[in-house]
Amino acid sequence: MEIPADRKYSETHQWARLESDGIASIGITDHAQAQLGDLVFVEPPAVGRRLARGEQCGIVESVKSASEIYAPLSGEVVAVNGELDAAPEKINANANEAWIFRLKPADAAQFDALLDAGAYGALIAE
Repeated sequence: MEIPADRKYSETHQWARLESDGIASIGITDHAQAQLGDLVFVEPPAVGRRLARGEQCGIVESVKSASEIYAPLSGEVVAVNGELDAAPEKINANANEAWIFRLKPADAAQFDALLDAGAYGALIAE
């Protein structure tokens, strides 16, 4: 299970990576996609939606079950990954690269409060 150090993690198994323009890319972790199995549908939040940290904002569905996506940061959704409409399995192929949505963070300090790779690894090892 790969846990890249270039991003932060939530306890609800989302990752957030700050891009060079200050926008945060958000996806689900490799651990989460492995637990779900083969994904068949992704419902991201709508562009323009303002999210509060911890708010349920989307859904990923697999052949086994559905799971909510929670916002790891507060902010405004500025983009969604349209490729996942036709190919949600891209998350299974590489969850660490298949971002679901991007948001403009409202509070940069929230990013620092997320788990680093080591802390997330310890969380999923429990």
